[in-house]
Amino acid sequence: MVEKARIENTYAEAFDGLYCRVIVTADDEETLMEAAGDATATPSGVIGRLDSGIEKWLSKNETPDKRKGAVLQFWKGLDKGKSIKDLLRRFEKELSYRIRQDILVKPFTTVFNALSVKAEGSIDMMESVGHCGDGFEWEEQLYGRSMIIIPIMVPDFIVERYIGYAYGISGGNFWYMCETRKAVMDAGKRALEVIGQIEGVITPFNICSAGSKPETSFPAIGPTTNHPYCPSLKEKLGYTSKVPENVNYIPEIVINGISMQTVKKAMKLGIEAALNVDGVVKVSAGNYDGKLGRYKIYLRELF
Repeated sequence: MVEKARIENTYAEAFDGLYCRVIVTADDEETLMEAAGDATATPSGVIGRLDSGIEKWLSKNETPDKRKGAVLQFWKGLDKGKSIKDLLRRFEKELSYRIRQDILVKPFTTVFNALSVKAEGSIDMMESVGHCGDGFEWEEQLYGRSMIIIPIMVPDFIVERYIGYAYGISGGNFWYMCETRKAVMDAGKRALEVIGQIEGVITPFNICSAGSKPETSFPAIGPTTNHPYCPSLKEKLGYTSKVPENVNYIPEIVINGISMQTVKKAMKLGIEAALNVDGVVKVSAGNYDGKLGRYKIYLRELF
């Protein structure tokens, strides 16, 4: 039973996002983990690139080519003032980097489309990935899908020609305020474990130690530290510090999902798991006074 008094009466500010969902497979588990990990290692939506994450691992019986696999998600926020055409162009470019530089270079890997909901459209991977074959690439029907075969020196890399995209919810989040270092890791691991059981969500930063704010003295950096919530600045900031008593650490878990329902479910289960760990004082969330995100997810309304 969750004590609502330990949940601040606030909201997480969430955003519309564009995402794709792919399956990566490989001959062996080590290569698969490297490909999946490298392709999703740098969540960078705050600087206008892609957020990403590993949604789940798949058995041989769950993939098109009957090899072990992983479901990956890649996300781009809907930038204000930019057309969908421009957004898709940037999305395709960034996605191609992840596939070309992090997956194609791993021996015997394959990429499949894995969108689990009705697609808004699809991205043709021939231009941005297929042409890595320098004009020698070709297309075949394999596994009941249209696949591009790219001849490389350890033959060959295979990617599904059309990767679907859809709209979802990004930036759902909660902060779990901790008294001890141990609570930071124990609560975070428990929260990520239960969130990982939900179909269609990712946590691009996993346990994130650096919540940010939109206002900054250094625009070239992008979003900088959310200084009122930095425990090490509590004494220096005095009455302007927002760090509660007995709180020494404020990690954040960010959640992107294919629907508002999945994001809310993930937040609820993650908060419950965190609050059941010794050393977690209370839970809050990151927001920007409603100035940036379209959606407000009130924490207490989740319970």
